[in-house]
Amino acid sequence: MTTTTSHPETAEHVPAQTPLQRSPHIGGTFLPAGHPPLRTNGEAGPGHRAPVLAIAGGTASGKSTVAEALAAQWPTTVTLIHLDDFYVPAHEPYRGVRTLSATGVETLDWNHPGSIDVDAAAAEIEAAATSGRHRIVVVEGLFALTLHKIAAHATWKTYVDAPDDIRLARKLVRKIEVQHQDPLVSLRNYLLIGRDRHTEHVAPSRHRADLVLDGTMPTADLLTAINQLVKAHLPITT
Repeated sequence: MTTTTSHPETAEHVPAQTPLQRSPHIGGTFLPAGHPPLRTNGEAGPGHRAPVLAIAGGTASGKSTVAEALAAQWPTTVTLIHLDDFYVPAHEPYRGVRTLSATGVETLDWNHPGSIDVDAAAAEIEAAATSGRHRIVVVEGLFALTLHKIAAHATWKTYVDAPDDIRLARKLVRKIEVQHQDPLVSLRNYLLIGRDRHTEHVAPSRHRADLVLDGTMPTADLLTAINQLVKAHLPITT
């Protein structure tokens, strides 16, 4: 497994009466009828296969934030896998998908699902699900619902949606405040590559989701909706 700590580029609110109200509209938070049944119930332990929650969404939609909040809320119950940790090595020219950045330098295309070592990621998910140590395995990333080998493991499929301008603004803030990178390069790469890659590879996976979350809502609200989805596998609290 290759861990990538950062990379130059990766990528509507409808009021609801309850966090899980079904809605035919784009955006909002809903749980469609006929969502997949829970595969398993009971405690973690030998012979227990943990169900998998896949969380997808565009760059800076809020998917990592809510996934990390869920893992922090249930530290002994939930294990978290980031697909960002499974990009192929950027220095290996014969693996992944290559592209030219806005600076004219050939680089790994961080916005393309073909740049993920999907076999390694799927093996990690399977190992975590069958380890007997977890009640729930959460896998989050741009392509959590795009890559068939990843989505096929999912008991529940979730997509965090946010308008393009919100996602871009959040990304630029992160580039400036956290990574101390030139936002001009990010903007040029977004126009050159990122925007089209999101439209082609990430946004269509929204329609595969059982639960769509409005990424502009507070994290606590998104966490409540996810907890409702997976509650049968959470510890009983008093």
